[in-house]
Amino acid sequence: MASAAEQLASNLNFSAFAKAEDLKKRIWFTLGALLVYRLGTYIPLPGINPAAFAQAFEGQSSGILGLFNMFAGGAVERMAIFALGIMPYISASIIIQLMTSVVPTLEQLKKEGEQGRKIINQYTRYGTVLLGTVQAYGIAVGLESGNGIVTDPGWFFRIATVITLVGGTMFLMWLGEQITARGIGNGISLIIFAGIVAALPTAVAGTLELGRTGALSTGLIIAVILVAIGVIAFIVFIERAQRQLLIQYPKRQVGSRMFQGDTSHLPLKLNTAGVIPPIFASSLLLLPATIAGFANTGANLPGWASSLLASLGHGQPAYMALYAALIGFFAFFYTAIVFNPKDTADNLKRHGGFIPGIRPGERTAEYIDYVLTRITLIGAMYLIFVCLLPEFLIAQTGVPFYLGGTSLLIVVSVTLDTVAQVQGHLIAQQYEGLIKKSKLRGGKKGR
Repeated sequence: MASAAEQLASNLNFSAFAKAEDLKKRIWFTLGALLVYRLGTYIPLPGINPAAFAQAFEGQSSGILGLFNMFAGGAVERMAIFALGIMPYISASIIIQLMTSVVPTLEQLKKEGEQGRKIINQYTRYGTVLLGTVQAYGIAVGLESGNGIVTDPGWFFRIATVITLVGGTMFLMWLGEQITARGIGNGISLIIFAGIVAALPTAVAGTLELGRTGALSTGLIIAVILVAIGVIAFIVFIERAQRQLLIQYPKRQVGSRMFQGDTSHLPLKLNTAGVIPPIFASSLLLLPATIAGFANTGANLPGWASSLLASLGHGQPAYMALYAALIGFFAFFYTAIVFNPKDTADNLKRHGGFIPGIRPGERTAEYIDYVLTRITLIGAMYLIFVCLLPEFLIAQTGVPFYLGGTSLLIVVSVTLDTVAQVQGHLIAQQYEGLIKKSKLRGGKKGR
């Protein structure tokens, strides 16, 4: 008789998906929520002259505003009600994560289970409102300083802008939570994913138009497509790669029965930090040029400052070297924040688990940290390669890449997570079906 796992594997097909009514409802809910988000990126702020703002944004699109515009799904270039996007929530989440390793009270809450996580999530929401308010007020003041962008500047416009932008961010945060609870999961990630992918057809059409007009050769476009496919396959391989540490549990006696010792694995991802290092690194690198552009003082800068800004432009050797160094630094820094070897070793010791040949406790923590440091080095090199490859190709070939390294990482990672969520729902449904069938058979045999 086939095992339950074999039956599940054989039954996971399109017919299983067709019978998954709950999964189909979740997918339709997710698509509807993302459609609402996309519609919101086209509703402009009140009191804005769209033509004047579009002209002002064009000169800043290569700076940090371009990065934010990508994550906001084009809402920044249209100065829509979702212009802040979900970035204040992500920033607040990262800040709270950093504080949990520094503030003892938050660290204790993190260990208290579900109740502690609820309190930390509430702090994250408060932080989102605070960061969003500061950013929205800065946007309002910046818009007023532009020529003809705001039709009626003043405090009424500033207050209305702050309320609208912060309200948009809070709505997106709520929408992401609804997608996680009632959709197919990963709500916040799917919102960012939808914003990045939304402009992909336009970018592809623009590249093909350059090929049609002869600005780019057909061979070059084909080569770029093949490189992109290879990079995506490489990202999938690394994102799924793990270093599994063998964990053994000793024999234990319950009453008069002796149970054999069990074995399991502690999975350590090669890229524990995810996409956070490229986001932080690119934001820091684009910040000086953006500030200089907003201040409109490029012509008045000293010679050394102008040379420094020019050397930090896309494709410049100094930019690439600094970008790689910052990605490596944040890869190690963020991994140290999100993964604590000492806590992992204490949990293993508490449950009687141990790594063969390693003494439980402090020695186990040192060994986990030793392994984690070395695989993080591989993860950092992988991030540097994926993020610098588009920059190098743009500098050498002039091909206008829409998906840079950061956005490509986000798109592939979210796609993998979403596919895993869908497979999880299908497996759960198939498992429930097998249980019902076995109960029915058992009832018939009993009769």
